[in-house]
Parts: sequence; structure tokens; C-alpha cells
Amino acid sequence: MGGIALCLLALHAPAARAAAEPNTQVPAGSHHYAATGFPDRIVASPAQDAAHGFAVAWRTDATVRAPQLQIVVAGDSPDVGKPRVVNARTQELRSENGTSLHHRADIDGLQPDTLYAYRVQGKDTWSAWNHFRTAAPAGQPLTMLYFGDTQNKNLSLVSRVIRQAWRSAPDARLAVFAGDLVSGGDGVDDSEWGEWFEAGRWLLEGTAVAPAPGNHEYFEEFEDTPRERRVLGGHWPVTFALPANGPAETAKTTYWFDYQDVRVAVVDGTSALDLGTAQVQAKWLDKVLGDNPHPWSIVLIHQPFYSPRADRDNVELVETLLPVLRKHRVDLVLQGHDHTYGRRGDEGGAATPVFIVSVAGPKQYRLSDMARRTMRPVGEDTQLYQVLRIDPQHIGYESRTATGRLYDAFELRRDASGNKRLVEIEQGRIAPRDCPRAASPKGREARCWE
Repeated sequence: MGGIALCLLALHAPAARAAAEPNTQVPAGSHHYAATGFPDRIVASPAQDAAHGFAVAWRTDATVRAPQLQIVVAGDSPDVGKPRVVNARTQELRSENGTSLHHRADIDGLQPDTLYAYRVQGKDTWSAWNHFRTAAPAGQPLTMLYFGDTQNKNLSLVSRVIRQAWRSAPDARLAVFAGDLVSGGDGVDDSEWGEWFEAGRWLLEGTAVAPAPGNHEYFEEFEDTPRERRVLGGHWPVTFALPANGPAETAKTTYWFDYQDVRVAVVDGTSALDLGTAQVQAKWLDKVLGDNPHPWSIVLIHQPFYSPRADRDNVELVETLLPVLRKHRVDLVLQGHDHTYGRRGDEGGAATPVFIVSVAGPKQYRLSDMARRTMRPVGEDTQLYQVLRIDPQHIGYESRTATGRLYDAFELRRDASGNKRLVEIEQGRIAPRDCPRAASPKGREARCWE
């Protein structure tokens, strides 16, 4: 048989099922991400009043017991001047990579819309000087990023999404993550956290990062026994330096902050659904949203109120928390968990809330028939990030693919009376994407990719 005929046969032959790659690039037995005296896993987060403060968390090994953060107004000379010194608080964590110390420094009394340079201390060494700009006063435009679940293969495949997001919005000051940042359970996930930080390093050090906890930030203690229960993993409370203003029952996982013209409230959906805190969080959220002096509000939560995946109805969220969102006319509800894309409005055709589910990572599920009937647009088999541009009268929203192509876009417009309407932006969008595979690489029909 000739070479051309063989090529034609190869083109029309059934494609071999691609293999799913490991969840991390760390070989078995490697301790590549063990802590050392050099500071790493540096991440900045907004203070409750993001115009006047922020906080930084970082990690070292157990030799660094009383580290400091230094901060100055950033300038153009290598002579940075005399920095302000902020003492850090320290907590210990034990993982499969050994013992590490996690440090937190809270910086207050800063000037709005000001570029600062900061560095954090290790053992006889320091990090690089990182730049961080505080929030501007209300009334100034804000660019922010929103990522759905990262969770799997963070270094291999999520990193490209974060890089592309930064290319699309180099002026972004705030980045929110909708939970399930990593996949593993407590005690086996330190390397996954290491890859998450490596995937987003520059973004995490120089942007105000606000994550929501997902169900994978919890683990099952006493699994498959009568004592089984959900427990927050040890990494979450020490990895981020988040505002401590949530209710006592979810003090480590719920919080809120003001950033220019928007109030952001972060809700712990896993605790609400599995640990009985829905009522407590609803009461807290009612007060946080009721006191909002700004024209816009965003709620960040992992589990969706309207799920685009089949057989996932989060009834407790709908019955307990959704009435609070409706009462206060929340503008955007940013969600993850279902590893697809879907956008919809609320019942009754109101302009807000707008409910969005997105996914940044490679783990991809399939849409339900209900999602295809009630959401527009929807998407499968697509890694995405979102860019939001906010001023007092507008929220511009774009969802883009890992290669930067426009997938979804709309604008919320607010008039002088506070009335809001949603305007679809169709121009430039690519066609909605569906999963082209009958089963995932591991043969699972309910998934598109592993």
C-alpha cells in the first residue's frame, strides 16, 4: 500500500484515547517543594479597607521564628530609603514535605492608589522587592480578574491561563478565585500548593488575592466510619492573610472587603451545605450587604446557586442564602465547582443578580440539559478566565479562553437612580464550545477531561 493511502487511513482511523497526566509534576518520593530558609509562597491579600492596607502571607522552614516585612513607597532609585518594619505572626504546619512556618504581616495606614515596594524575611536572606498598589478612592476605574476552579495540574495547565489573564489585563489590581485551588486532601497536598504558587507567582505577589474556600480545601476525617466529618485542611488558614471579619463559626473562611466602588463578600459554601452554617452565614451576609455604601456588590462562593452540571442541586444555598442576595440586589455571583461555563439571571427576569460558573483548570465536566435550556452562553472543554472592569456606572465583563479568545461578554449599566440593566455584547465572541469526546481519558462518560 502506498504512503498516501496509509496517511489517509491514519487520518480516518479512530483516535487513540489520550492519557491523563499526573496531577502534579513532582515525581513520587520527591520533596521538591519542602520549605527552606528562603521565603516562598508569597501572596498579598486586601485589607477590609483595601485603599489603606493589605496583608502578606509567606512560608519558610522552621529556622525562621520571628520574621519581618519591610515596606516603602516605591521609587525609581535602587536606594529605596529607610523602610517601615512590620513584625509578622507565625504558625506551624506539618505536611508530607515536612514542617514549615507560615508568616503573616498586616500593613495599615497606607495611602490610596499608591505603589509600594515590600519584601519579606527568611533566614539570613530576603525575598525580592515586590510592587503592590493600594486600591484607589471610590470613583476610580478598577480592573479585576476572576478564576473558577484551578484544582488540577496547576503548574502544567493552569499556569498558562494565569499568564494569559495577566496579558489581557496588566492593570488588574484584584484577583478572586472561586475555590478548589488544589485537589488533594490534608496531608498529601503540599506539593499541589507548591505548584499553585509557582503557576501564579508574580500575580500572587503583586495583586490583591481573594480566594473562596472550596470543598477540596476540606478533607474527610474518619472517612467511611460513623465518625466521618468535614474538616478544613491545615493549609487554608495559614496560606492566606485574609480579613478576619466573618462570623465566628466560619471565621477562617468567610470575609468581606471594600475595593473602590464594590463590596466583595466571600461565602463558605461547603460549610453552609455540610456543617450547618448556612443560617449563620446568611445573617452575617445580610448585615454586610445591608451596610454597603458602594454602587456595586459581588458575592464569591464555590458551589453554584444554579448548577450547570446534572444532579447537583444545592438546596440549602437556594433556600437560605439566595433570599439575601435578592433582598440586596447583589450584582454578580461568581462561582466554581461544576467545571463548565454557564451564565444566567435570576428568576423573574431581573437584571441582577447575574450568576456565573467558570473553570480555569483542566478538569472538565459536562453540562446538564437544564443548563442548556436556562443558561446562555454555556461551555464545555474550555479553560477560562474573566476580566471585570468596574466604575460607578458600569461593570464590563469578559470571559476569555486560555488563548485569549472572547467567549462571553456583557455590561451592567447603572443610571442616576440606581436602576440597572444588562446589555449583551455579542461582537467578537467565538462560538459556544461542546465536549468532542464521548468519555474522558479514564473512560468516564460524566467527564470531558480529567
